[in-house]
Amino acid sequence: MKQLTVGPVIHKFPTVAEFAKEFNLGSDDLLVTMDVMHDTFFAGITNGAHVITVDKYGSQEPTDEMIDALIADASKFKYSRIIAVGGGAVMDMSKIVAVAGGDGIDDVIDHLADHHRKVRLVLVPTTCGTGSEVTEIAAVNRTRLGCKAGIAGPEMFADDAVLIPELLTGLPDHVFATSSMDALVHSVESALSPNATPYTKIFSYKAIEMIVGGYQKVTEAGEAGSAERRAKRNELMDDFLIASDFAGIAFDTAGCAAVHALSYQLGGKYHVPHGESNYAMFTGVLRNYMEIKSDGEIATLNAFLANILGCDTDVVYDRLEELINKLLPKKALHEYGVTREDLPEFAERVMTTQERLMRNNFVPLDYDRVLKIFTELY
Repeated sequence: MKQLTVGPVIHKFPTVAEFAKEFNLGSDDLLVTMDVMHDTFFAGITNGAHVITVDKYGSQEPTDEMIDALIADASKFKYSRIIAVGGGAVMDMSKIVAVAGGDGIDDVIDHLADHHRKVRLVLVPTTCGTGSEVTEIAAVNRTRLGCKAGIAGPEMFADDAVLIPELLTGLPDHVFATSSMDALVHSVESALSPNATPYTKIFSYKAIEMIVGGYQKVTEAGEAGSAERRAKRNELMDDFLIASDFAGIAFDTAGCAAVHALSYQLGGKYHVPHGESNYAMFTGVLRNYMEIKSDGEIATLNAFLANILGCDTDVVYDRLEELINKLLPKKALHEYGVTREDLPEFAERVMTTQERLMRNNFVPLDYDRVLKIFTELY
């Protein structure tokens, strides 16, 4: 059994300027980023690098149509290295462009093993949640098929993952909350996965400790939207970036599970940000795991969380939600526009399109149980 894979070399720089100098950013590079990142941090230091900003493709999570457009635009340039600076969408799309060799997204997904990357890949996150910079996984909303799916393969590992806390200092509060929530779910799901190993659990539990502890420090610093809370968050951004990487390293080997599988239905149809859709499902899945099996790794997890939160294990999910709600208020599914008629369809899609994730569940969940979770969260 595989114990741990760490794909890229991980670097850290205090500033973008130091990164650009150390990595010799220049004319042989394709820089894929967003307008605001380019204008704020890279204007004047690209040194002739080709630049594609992804804003023109849309602001939602990556779709097959967006990725095909990016592949077509990238093919207009000659380069030997892609440097992707952005959130999970930018990094995931760039992974696919790097392995595509000009082929369309459907061909890449259907024949991933036949695609071999010929350019170097550098991933630089601008949020603290996806961990995409250290994983071989990309998530795609396949609009032509009406489902969201993850694709994975060793060719999609970056050569270098680069952490630059400066890039996250202006992160909007909601983006900070949703991205860090994604990292928390990664760490919890990888800890509970039957594929977890002693190595992955080191990263999973340390990420949980850093994220939940960081949430406590941020919320104690001041009211929502206050300068004091923002200052504390920026002070801790280095920790959140590292925690996101730890969670990414853990789930790349151990896998994510039902929280992600269920959240894909909400995100795919109603375009809810990934971390927010994860939170909508998070404790609902955990509570149902507990109904089926309350001992084993989930008991270890609950005790670990209770120790951080200073509460008894029988109320640990309540206390965890109370903390997270100070940053990202939880909503019922109907508040996103979900209808009762959606629920059986969602459950069916989970069971038929998310087998890759569902095999990582703490305990097996069948269609009836998945429908029960959706109904309880409705």
